[in-house]
Amino acid sequence: MKFKTVLAVETSCDDTSAAVVGADGTVHSCVQASQDLHHARFGGIVPEIASRNHTHHLIPLIEEALERAGFTAPAVDGLAVTARPGLIGALLTGLVTVKTLSLALGKPFIGVNHLEGHLMAPFLRDADYQPPAGFGFPYVALAVSGGHTTLYRIEAFGRYTVLGRTLDDAAGEAFDKFGKRAGLGFPGGVRVDRLARVGNPTRFEFPRAMIRDERDDMSFSGLKTAAARAIDELFPTDRDQLMADAAQFLAEGSKNPRPGLLADFCASFQEAVTDVLVQRLTRAAVREGVRSVVLTGGVAANSRLRERVSEWASQNGMIAAIPPLRFCTDNAAMIGFAGITRLNRGERSDQTLKPEPRAPLDREPQ
Repeated sequence: MKFKTVLAVETSCDDTSAAVVGADGTVHSCVQASQDLHHARFGGIVPEIASRNHTHHLIPLIEEALERAGFTAPAVDGLAVTARPGLIGALLTGLVTVKTLSLALGKPFIGVNHLEGHLMAPFLRDADYQPPAGFGFPYVALAVSGGHTTLYRIEAFGRYTVLGRTLDDAAGEAFDKFGKRAGLGFPGGVRVDRLARVGNPTRFEFPRAMIRDERDDMSFSGLKTAAARAIDELFPTDRDQLMADAAQFLAEGSKNPRPGLLADFCASFQEAVTDVLVQRLTRAAVREGVRSVVLTGGVAANSRLRERVSEWASQNGMIAAIPPLRFCTDNAAMIGFAGITRLNRGERSDQTLKPEPRAPLDREPQ
């Protein structure tokens, strides 16, 4: 059987998403609900709250995705759902829902690795985005988010080699924790990016751990600690000004960044993170002899990182496939494309499938 469309669900962390996706990567619809406001007062994601909110959002989002795509549930050929890795309760919510739909509709389903979804995101297409001309296998991809920072060589669908990964904190986690320490709350990464656009990236010197290491592994815990120490060691009047700037920025809806101490801190921290990420991605691409590079995951929404990777690719005759923001953050469209590709290879999941909170991509079927 040739699968033409799937209904896909993503609930691996705190974003709930549903999508209808075609075998060629066409996104007929993709809708999602963010939980940022629910977690902001706790300074980070609370797994129990995330799971509870998934149960409220998921069915209405599935109905909305089908309506926007012009499909009924029986009209899709199959189902796809994130089964690994992620928060166990969050994964379970999506998996139980899709298992139930599979039984009710008599449709096969497939459990998908969340990371594989991110790596396939550049192949998605809709009215506003198409994969870059000439883009294809093999390529080097950097999947960078709050939970993962890993560099891959992608030989073909299902053939993934890990070249390097963070040895401690993920880059997105470092962004969020720095933002929290700087008074910007949660989620910090987006706010750091906005402020950095008007800041001086050379005002503060932060470490670039392992930047000269021949390995492709990375480390961000030392950078996070250095930034926290730099804030603590400010003169009291400067530290008060930093927190006052942060409070004003938040009070104005995080939409009106102003130059100053806080913006310079953010720009300097961001530049240190992007220096490491860009160096690892570009060096690996040259060494591996590929023509295309991919930047994906939630941190791929960072404007400075996108700018630097795009500039490097343009200057070196390479193809940079960087999905639009809606396909970089957690979304069901990428899960749908990875899932329908596996379904068309004859793979199926059954009702015994269990969620896995930890599941390296190199364990996936080849």
